[in-house]
Amino acid sequence: MTDRSFRSILTGSFSTPCAKNPTVAMMEAGYAKAGLDARYINCDVKPEHLAAAIAGAKAMEWAGFNCSIPHKIAVLDHLDSIAESARIIGAVNCVQIRDGKLTGNNTDGKGFLASLRKLTDPKGKTILILGAGGAARAIAVELALAGAQSITVANRSADKAVSIAHLLEENTACEAKTLDWSGELAVPEGVDVLINATSIGLGDPEAMPSLKSETLVHARIVADVIPNPPMTKLLRSAKEQGCQTLDGLGMLVNQGIIGAELVLGVKLSAEIMEKTLAVIFGVQD
Repeated sequence: MTDRSFRSILTGSFSTPCAKNPTVAMMEAGYAKAGLDARYINCDVKPEHLAAAIAGAKAMEWAGFNCSIPHKIAVLDHLDSIAESARIIGAVNCVQIRDGKLTGNNTDGKGFLASLRKLTDPKGKTILILGAGGAARAIAVELALAGAQSITVANRSADKAVSIAHLLEENTACEAKTLDWSGELAVPEGVDVLINATSIGLGDPEAMPSLKSETLVHARIVADVIPNPPMTKLLRSAKEQGCQTLDGLGMLVNQGIIGAELVLGVKLSAEIMEKTLAVIFGVQD
């Protein structure tokens, strides 16, 4: 006879494609360090199967799950409640399940903000964000709430960029603008932080947003939300122009820490999560 439980706590991620997302390794290393019998299951979920995946998580009594591309907005239709910051952002990437009820949160912007603050305080800064999806919305809102002076959103679909600009104008004191991105984008002079919040570069070290690379010099800091590979072509090009760079690994780690606190009420070790990712990607100190 034994009192040991053989039932693991279940968490995970719903996205597509998912094979290049290293979150599972980072999170399970954090769980192990914290002494938790918990699993993080990386699931490839197509848009038409999102409802079934969520129903399955509820049925199996998962503690919660993350949503990544392309589910951050679609998941809203399946929630029982939503945190205030996520409501403003209009996108959810972290869902807590309690007694069969789903509560949506957003850790994208908070994770990026925590990572950025290792290089600079966004207060009073001029920001240019590439993309207008869920990650871009979250990052824009958190930077605006943190005191950014001006945020410009560049996107192929102008209406999506305008939507984020209106969101900032209605909920923050930050000046909000949009920028046409119909061809190769020239980075305007005087940008403190340029952020690639698109999925361009995910799993492809040679893919790069359509930019005039020689104008990257106009940005003091160039950041990418892509975690795999951590040194994207955008960041390599920015380094060649003398810019400071910020990869997506710090954002990923901070998202994981914030998400675990929301879902499990546990503070995970940033050190072990960072070391796990460093081993995976061969990152040198």
